[in-house]
Amino acid sequence: MADLWQNAMDHAVAVARRAGEVVCEALQDDRKVMTKSSSVDLVTQTDQKVEQLIIQSVKEKFPTHRFIGEESVAAGEACDLTSAPTWIIDPIDGTTNFVHAFPFVAVSIGFSVNKQMEFGVVYSCVEDKMYTARRGGGAFCNGVPLQVSAQEDIQQAIISTEFGSSRDPEAVDQIFSSLRSILCIPVHGVRGAGTAAINMCHVASGCVEAYYEIGVHVWDVAAGSLLVSEAGGVLMDVEGGAVDLMSRRIVAANSRTIAERIVNEIHSFRPPRDDAAPPSV
Repeated sequence: MADLWQNAMDHAVAVARRAGEVVCEALQDDRKVMTKSSSVDLVTQTDQKVEQLIIQSVKEKFPTHRFIGEESVAAGEACDLTSAPTWIIDPIDGTTNFVHAFPFVAVSIGFSVNKQMEFGVVYSCVEDKMYTARRGGGAFCNGVPLQVSAQEDIQQAIISTEFGSSRDPEAVDQIFSSLRSILCIPVHGVRGAGTAAINMCHVASGCVEAYYEIGVHVWDVAAGSLLVSEAGGVLMDVEGGAVDLMSRRIVAANSRTIAERIVNEIHSFRPPRDDAAPPSV
């Protein structure tokens, strides 16, 4: 079975690179922009094209596998993570970056079996950085092993976060309250690449100590979560305890010390879960 999952990971790397080529070509053209849940929740034809490219390619090689894809869920498919082999796909993580040609755009592919991540692939296509992780096999960028930062003093840390697509005033107030608390620890700085997947790769790479966010989706963080853990980091819910990738809340840090310090400062709230049943009409 291990060889089968290695074959699947090799295929994920190959299709992520092909998808990244499509994304980079589209960056040179006009990008038709549409919206989903709000005027700042963006989607483009390239998102949809890339997701179909990945799913069709995987179906040809692994016809019995299941999928959770950002655009498929947006089109009405269930976001249901079962024990079956499941590909969790974000065709363009950082769509707003893509629309504005801001150079952090990623193709993110996670693979889960028995609700456990087996591998993760994040291709930062503008940078041409291929991040890969295999459960029990370490994390890598372009084949070079990754290791989280050894920094244990949060006052010497850089923290990553994002503000999400919700503009609900109450949620925004909570987000900025958390940001203020963390800035005033004080930390060295707060950064954000505009994509959860790349933020998590930065934690795995050791250039930031932690990333936290409320409002992400499972396709944003599935692959990156394994990169962080395989690089020696920890994952946690924003209220402490085990992370639940469907909860849309995550802290990814280089150490439990840093993660718990961030948890202490976060003003938490609970967005609708990814696997919540749609409201009845």
